[in-house]
Amino acid sequence: MKKKSNLTISIASLSALVLLGSGCSQGESAPQASNPAAPAVNKSLTLVLDNAGRKYPDGMNENTNPYLDYIRQQSNLNITVITPPPDGYQDKINIMMTSGESYDLIRSTDSAWVSKLVKQKALTPLNELIDQYGPNLKKAYPEEVWKQVTFEDGKIYAIPGVTTKKADELMYVRKDWLAKLGLNPPKTLDEYTEVMRALATKDPDGNGKNDTLGLIIGEKLARTGPIFGAFGVPLGQNNWVERNGQLVHSYILPETKEALRYLAGLYKDKLIDSEWALNKPKNVDEKVAGGKVGLFSAQWHETRGSILTNKKNDPKADWVALDYPVGKDGKSGIAAINLVGSYAVIPATSKNASEVIKMMDVINSRQGHETLKLGLPEHQIWERKDGKLTMNFEEHNKHIYRNTLSEIANPWDDELERERLDALGLEFKMNDNINLINSHVIPNQYNGAPTEILGKYSSQLKKMMEESFTKIIMGTNPIDDFDVFVKEWKKEGGDEMTREVNEWYSKNRK
Repeated sequence: MKKKSNLTISIASLSALVLLGSGCSQGESAPQASNPAAPAVNKSLTLVLDNAGRKYPDGMNENTNPYLDYIRQQSNLNITVITPPPDGYQDKINIMMTSGESYDLIRSTDSAWVSKLVKQKALTPLNELIDQYGPNLKKAYPEEVWKQVTFEDGKIYAIPGVTTKKADELMYVRKDWLAKLGLNPPKTLDEYTEVMRALATKDPDGNGKNDTLGLIIGEKLARTGPIFGAFGVPLGQNNWVERNGQLVHSYILPETKEALRYLAGLYKDKLIDSEWALNKPKNVDEKVAGGKVGLFSAQWHETRGSILTNKKNDPKADWVALDYPVGKDGKSGIAAINLVGSYAVIPATSKNASEVIKMMDVINSRQGHETLKLGLPEHQIWERKDGKLTMNFEEHNKHIYRNTLSEIANPWDDELERERLDALGLEFKMNDNINLINSHVIPNQYNGAPTEILGKYSSQLKKMMEESFTKIIMGTNPIDDFDVFVKEWKKEGGDEMTREVNEWYSKNRK
């Protein structure tokens, strides 16, 4: 069933971290599977994973649940899981790597962090281990995926978690509010602006209060991708476009300045949520679900999230996907996301690297992958009838915590993923959303592995961008401060990154 085609795809204190695994500290043994026929466990592993705020059913936690028991049984390993709080997760695992404690596997979505640790020789190379202990693991990914976790010394330092989606977001609008205001679904950026103004000023919910938002976006420029796309800008941490035969980072394009000018105008006219710079994902979800939002850039799956909650709260709510806004030059789209979305690494201090790979081989086997992705059969989450997959919506949601384990390494299986999404409900149109997104992606012209220079500068330059662009949009700094940002970006490592990326491009361009 696997499809292997070419893919077009406040730092907390250290003392606080000691409390992270309070339910199951490293000195404690994790609960073992209850199967009396299981062989004796021989080795212990400690995994550090991002639980993304998922909740467990009563009586369960990250170390007491049937999916971890399944992995323990299948791998014959005693596994302890530590899940730092999701807010500031990356900062916390930075500290954990310097704490003197030993961890056997850490999952991160930050490629710059991985490349920095490779440079510091803080990670275990995996080539020989995969060859010896990971036959399922080795064939779980196409060669082009392995290339993205193969570093400059020719060695693999991470097990990739891949996404079959080429990007994440598309625009959604409340069609019932448009009808009430006498508006058609917008297509051009000017029409989008008109809709924002009406949503913010004409009381679409009819409660007599000026409490609806023209557009909601999030902190650190979250949910602005389609707006930047209308200017031809694929705004992303490591997104590069070709200009005159050379690669240029999306942060410093002249078109980026124009997109910021547009967003600053929206903010000045009070068409953007005034609290946007403080909006964490949960704040956006709450405002959408609470009926304050009629237009936003939604993630492909939010028809089963905040949009669904809003429809339950207000049965009149009718949400529909929109065309991406088209700018004055006819540009539109969304920035491509990296084919490799996460990295499972083995710290060099681990003495159990071979056991980690054996565990990962279990997870990446056909049976292991399907079990963690769809759910254990005995929980009646899914079944196949006449070759068609069906899922129990309520049970699926109850056991969604299993994704913390399935995400340790997410192999390439587009067919199973699309089958799963349809089984969760055709009414949510998740595959339709993905198809629309995939057909409007602005490609990233750099698809090499994380490098030393990218690892050294990417994170700090991203933070510089977020701070500068936020001040420009809010009017704290003038639009021409963008030119100051570009100079600083180049000085603080951007020029070095550009040289390195273009050296790669000269060797790999098609």
